[in-house]
Amino acid sequence: MVISKKHLTSAAVILIAMLLVVLKFRHYLVNPWTRDGQVRADVVQITPRVSGQVVQLAVKNNQLVTKGDLLFQIDPRSFEAALAQARAQLDATGDSYLAEEKKVRAAEAQVREARAAVQQARSAVRALDAEIVKAAAELERQRQLLPQRATSRRLLEAAKASFEYATQQKKGAEAQVAEALAAQEQAEAGFEEVTAALGALGAQNPSIRAARAAVQQAELNLEYTSVTAPVSGYVTNVDLRLGDQAVANHAEMAMVNTESYWVDAFFRETFLSKITAGDRAIVTLMAYPDQPIQGYVESIGWGISQQNGAAGTDLLPNVSPTFEWIRLAQRVPVRIQLEDVPEEIILRVGITGSVLIKSGSAERSKDAPAPTP
Repeated sequence: MVISKKHLTSAAVILIAMLLVVLKFRHYLVNPWTRDGQVRADVVQITPRVSGQVVQLAVKNNQLVTKGDLLFQIDPRSFEAALAQARAQLDATGDSYLAEEKKVRAAEAQVREARAAVQQARSAVRALDAEIVKAAAELERQRQLLPQRATSRRLLEAAKASFEYATQQKKGAEAQVAEALAAQEQAEAGFEEVTAALGALGAQNPSIRAARAAVQQAELNLEYTSVTAPVSGYVTNVDLRLGDQAVANHAEMAMVNTESYWVDAFFRETFLSKITAGDRAIVTLMAYPDQPIQGYVESIGWGISQQNGAAGTDLLPNVSPTFEWIRLAQRVPVRIQLEDVPEEIILRVGITGSVLIKSGSAERSKDAPAPTP
């Protein structure tokens, strides 16, 4: 049987096609690939810190803004008035503090005077004690000299009178000490009372600190009336109009951070053993099929939500029925960090694409971070 050249050519083409199919399938098995990739980015909710009427809307929907640009302005007049009131209250508190501080100084001076009076009264008692000792000695000497006729009765009576006078004077001085001690206690009690009413001295005084804190809060509230962009990116979902009432802690718009794009690729769990943090990745977006983007595996998700076991009726676990001969592989998110995105490619949150991981390329990647477990 003679084989013609035409048959040989056909056989060669078939073999080459089969070989290409085998190589492609092997490449698919060695290098994990998925069509379930999605562009993600940090989305910041723009939430005002204070409530008020919007008097200026500086952006439009889907507008590109730079960090620090004004987004919208809340009517600042009521907050300016609140700031002026807080500053006036701070001034009044300062005046009140100065008045109370003067009372403290006066009470402190009274305490010093009372303590000095106590010391003076005690010094007088000590002086009279010495005078009494001296008068008693003289009286005893006169009594001893009288039988000997070495003195007169007049001198004895005079010595006795001096002793009695000194003793009487001591009683008066002791009474003055008691009065001075009572005045000192009263002065100290008054000093403690005005000191407690005033509180800490200087900048640490509670009333002054509270007034200053009120001023700072009023200044912050006035600053919060200008809502600015916290990051650079695109403003989206603007549901705010001029004249609307902005509500504190209620999101009014969203911002897509253009400096935070990444791709979440969902790979079957059977591929995870071939993926390592740092592996090179090729992302082909559906919107730009002819412009692949280079990247690397930044991290691999550590868990996904459980569909079975959630509480159902009567708090019993809710378990979905499955076919024993069909077992679907779970998909785990793998985060891909993009590198050198071409200028003509416009990334948008939510657009999809395919992702190919070059298994085992982590060691050859220079720009990728060190693999993490």
